[in-house]
Amino acid sequence: MSNQKGGVGKTTTSVNLAAALSMHGQRVLVVDLDPQGNASTALATDHRAGTPSVYQVLVDDLALASIVKPVPDMPGLFCAPATLDLAGAEIELVPMVGRETRLKRALAAFESMEFDYIFIDCPPSLGLLTVNAMAAAQEVLIPIQCEYYALEGLSQLLQNVELVRVHLNQTLALSTILLTMYDGRTRLASQVADEVRSHFGDTVLDSVIPRSVRLSEAPSYGQSVMTYDPGSSGAMAYMEAAREIAYRAATVADGS
Repeated sequence: MSNQKGGVGKTTTSVNLAAALSMHGQRVLVVDLDPQGNASTALATDHRAGTPSVYQVLVDDLALASIVKPVPDMPGLFCAPATLDLAGAEIELVPMVGRETRLKRALAAFESMEFDYIFIDCPPSLGLLTVNAMAAAQEVLIPIQCEYYALEGLSQLLQNVELVRVHLNQTLALSTILLTMYDGRTRLASQVADEVRSHFGDTVLDSVIPRSVRLSEAPSYGQSVMTYDPGSSGAMAYMEAAREIAYRAATVADGS
């Protein structure tokens, strides 16, 4: 889950797609790679200073299995938390051997639990943490907000995806773009949506995430919007997006 622009709904998308898929019976892990730890907060997973986190996995070779925690009241949903220590990891990783693939190796050794989906919530930057995520992932999902400047910086992100694909992870692909913060009352939103669809075609999900107060409120209660207000427009939109993603995955698995 990547976009170096902040405020595009990246963490909201990670958390709510993961929750929606787990409610459909899938086993889902969210790996929080953002030092702010917002995904950990939204999933009610402890990430206070001193808590074993993704930082120790990347820097100290701690086993991923030792930090993964089940999300309360959400069977099948798990979180590997981030702490503020991760902010220093960008610098601490620089002299390390295989610095770009430390998360990939940690996930490869993580065989004690099998997951249908693993979401990696990247920080809003294109540094070593994001490179680690891309080196470990099979697919990149980019949330794009339906606002002015939405496509600004996107070419740099796509360049980075291509660089990682060529040098570190040949299976990496931009598989999904999700339009977020859509306000149907404005012409701008529909113009941005049309522009994104004309650029990226079938990569863009049909589902669109609306602007929603409930989506903003849910994390402060340590919940996804799925449990905070399942009947809200935001919850239903993410549920529909999750169905689309699951359908695409099944289609790929069937080879059709």
